[in-house]
Amino acid sequence: MAATESRGRFVWYDLMTSDPQAAIAFYTKVAGWETHVWQNQYTMWAANGRPLGGVMPLPGGVSVPHWIAYITVPDVDAAVTQVLALGGRVVSAAEDIPEVGRLAVLADPQGAVFSVFTPNQPAGPPSEPAVGEFSWHELGTTDFRAALQFYQQIFGWEVSAEHDMGELGIYLIFKHEGRDLGGMYTMPPGMPIGPHWMQYIRVDSVDAAVERVRAAGGQVVNGPMEVPGGDRIAVCGDPQGAAFAVHSK
Repeated sequence: MAATESRGRFVWYDLMTSDPQAAIAFYTKVAGWETHVWQNQYTMWAANGRPLGGVMPLPGGVSVPHWIAYITVPDVDAAVTQVLALGGRVVSAAEDIPEVGRLAVLADPQGAVFSVFTPNQPAGPPSEPAVGEFSWHELGTTDFRAALQFYQQIFGWEVSAEHDMGELGIYLIFKHEGRDLGGMYTMPPGMPIGPHWMQYIRVDSVDAAVERVRAAGGQVVNGPMEVPGGDRIAVCGDPQGAAFAVHSK
């Protein structure tokens, strides 16, 4: 697949944080990642010998550490126009990263933030995420049906399954290129955070990973727990406050 044809694939993950060096120490212990300094204020994460994202200081005007995922589109500028027409907004204007590609940071109509990215190099074939790689992408929002329609138009995602979670409502699983990528749900009233994307890191064992999280100064917010299908997950926070989740088969 040529770079200009890639659409709807999660390909990169950046951590914006108040203390990059402390974050690097934390995630290398928890996820087993390697790091490589790319530029003065940007360090790349690598798992299994392959880069998967980076860490950088919080940009000006942003106070809350967070993860952001980059999703491929054939044309960043066209995607920005489409997002605006569908009721989304621009968080950070489109820009070129030399030798890497073009990107823009956007928010969907409910407020969840993501990035669109057109890479200079073709994306490899889709594959099952290995231990150390990001394996699930979960949207908590105020109206998952409306959000689904938005993302279907931007990225071409399809519905894979819907699970009735009782009082928690419907949990929708979306897929792309024949593989499940993540889930969407409507958050219950009173949630302390607004619409957001949660990124899941595949680990050897969730139970062992949460012990590493605690030992390294992070928090376990929810779990560990088993989910339909038998996998295990836990929602965590790093010492600077960025939320993430761990997942094991």
